[in-house]
Amino acid sequence: MAAEKSSCRGQAWFCTTGLPTDIVIEVGEMSFHLHKFPLMSKSRKLHQLITEREQKNGADGEEEEIEEVEEDFHHIPLPDFPGGAEIFEAAAKFCYGVKIEITAWNAAALRCAAEYLEMTEEFAEENLVSRTERFLAQSVLRSPRESVKALKSCEALLPMAEDLGLVQRCVESIATRPASADMSSLFGWPIKDGSGGRAAAAADAKLPQSATAALWNGIDTGIRRKNGLRSTAASAAAAVAVDSWFEDLAALSLPFYKRVISAMKAKDLNADVIEGSLISYAKRSIPGLSRSNRHHAASTAVAASAGPLPSEAEQRELLETVITNLPQSKKKSSSSSSGLVTTRFLFGLLRTANILRASEASRTALERRIASQLEHATLDDLLMPSYSYLVETLYDVDCVERIVGFFLEGLEERPVTAAAAEEDADDDDDREEEEPGSSLCTDKNKLLVVGKLVDTYLSEIASDANLKPDKFCNLALSVPDHARMFDDGLYRSVDVYLKAHPRITEEERERVCGVMDCQKLTLEACTHAAQNERLPLRAVVQVLFFEQLQLRRAIAGTLMAAEHEEEEEEEEEDEAAEGGRREGGGWRAAAAIRENQVLRLDMDSMRSRVQGLERECSRMRKAIERMDRGAAAAAGGRGKLARRFGCKFGTQVCVSHHRTVVAPRKS
Repeated sequence: MAAEKSSCRGQAWFCTTGLPTDIVIEVGEMSFHLHKFPLMSKSRKLHQLITEREQKNGADGEEEEIEEVEEDFHHIPLPDFPGGAEIFEAAAKFCYGVKIEITAWNAAALRCAAEYLEMTEEFAEENLVSRTERFLAQSVLRSPRESVKALKSCEALLPMAEDLGLVQRCVESIATRPASADMSSLFGWPIKDGSGGRAAAAADAKLPQSATAALWNGIDTGIRRKNGLRSTAASAAAAVAVDSWFEDLAALSLPFYKRVISAMKAKDLNADVIEGSLISYAKRSIPGLSRSNRHHAASTAVAASAGPLPSEAEQRELLETVITNLPQSKKKSSSSSSGLVTTRFLFGLLRTANILRASEASRTALERRIASQLEHATLDDLLMPSYSYLVETLYDVDCVERIVGFFLEGLEERPVTAAAAEEDADDDDDREEEEPGSSLCTDKNKLLVVGKLVDTYLSEIASDANLKPDKFCNLALSVPDHARMFDDGLYRSVDVYLKAHPRITEEERERVCGVMDCQKLTLEACTHAAQNERLPLRAVVQVLFFEQLQLRRAIAGTLMAAEHEEEEEEEEEDEAAEGGRREGGGWRAAAAIRENQVLRLDMDSMRSRVQGLERECSRMRKAIERMDRGAAAAAGGRGKLARRFGCKFGTQVCVSHHRTVVAPRKS
């Protein structure tokens, strides 16, 4: 039987053994012309069907109807055969003793077909049920990637695959295998994370080069270890393998994928694995999620590879599933982005949620997740268009305001959580005394980054003609005062808003300008604001006042710095004199001291002369002012006399250098 040959002609499949076929099995639209004895030797179901037909044929006993009965006997339909004609062809070849290839893609279908045809060990040894079960246990269920392929094939085998437990077994294999290893050794690659320290490195150094080679199932992969770490090529290969596994998971239908994610979370799998899988699944199943994939060519390629796009309801369900199953952000890694979920990807999910009108709970959960890592966001992320007909603004300002509020709530909750942790843990007192200070410093840096981001966002949306003053002020005041070291960015936003909204009332103009603190403006911003005609008068007066204060402080600081430099120079001279006395002898030291004393006396006399000149100038200034007032009064009297008597008096100029009266120059 091993030499059997087969041929396919149109919708018919023939077994060419030299003997005429005596039975036709119909599976779907394909007719298989076979021999009954090989089938009856392996399949209990076919044996029973053929036997029943023979018994029925013998009971009739009429010679004239034999041909018609035989023609009816030859055809046996098998409706709802699992896997279709292709799987029945493999099962038929197995009955004929032909070697068939079992893979992860057809193992589940062959197992269902064997169950349907009742090809069990009780009926025949080494039957198809035992062959497929052995392959599943030894090859498929030991590898997460192969299990994903088998699980994908089970989508067309329901409900039989579910009844046989194939679906649950594949799900458990996918969730269990990665749970027993980290991301680096997900596919059996021997990777050392360096946790062994110097001892492990020294042990590897003592081994020969062949012993340090990376082996996979006993095969030398050509990858050499160095200091207990895998080479760059091996890391790249592992990354490609992980990405490929994520793509395989993304090919699953939503019901199966939800079961896989639930099993992963139940096994307490590494959050990076779950996050990476969710990201890959969302990018593949939801069109337009990533801005980089919005080009026509990319979208066409994705659509061609992924088949028909899901409906809006299916996309909404898929999106809510991804949002619900995203692991919580890591509180310990506050200084960096948590896990694999980037802030840009989360904002992409939020945009898609607004477009698909996802549930309020899903959007709120996504906004809170974004707020936990808002310091990593960019202006491009915050510029989310408004998709609601009830909102007149170009961008969704309310959403950004909610995210900022959640961010501030997280900062307020963090010290409380840290205090509770300090009360619970009493063993590491020294370490706990340092953590609050570092966390406060980190929170302050985050707040400064977010404050600058909000100011930049306000400058961008301020030109929107539909942005109301109340909404602008609410977003500007949502960030506390200590989140801004300087209010220059906020002043720029106010200036852009006033320029784009020239028709607002004076009261609204003052309210908009009231969001900035004039004391926190730099000197350059104060100079610009003092000449800004768009600002109300009260704001300009405040700017001028604080600008004068800043100038006074700057001048006072310069004078203090000069005096400090003089004192330092005097100290250096004294030290130099003392050093010279020690090294050069007593007479040189004495001469240096006398010179320093003479210089000090000269400086004192110079200082006293300067003070005297300042007092003299002050007296002269007062005398000149009195003379000016008297001259003004005299001029007023002379003017009256001149008007009354028609006389004119020439003006006289007093020059302080010469004690004479100089006549005025003739014109």
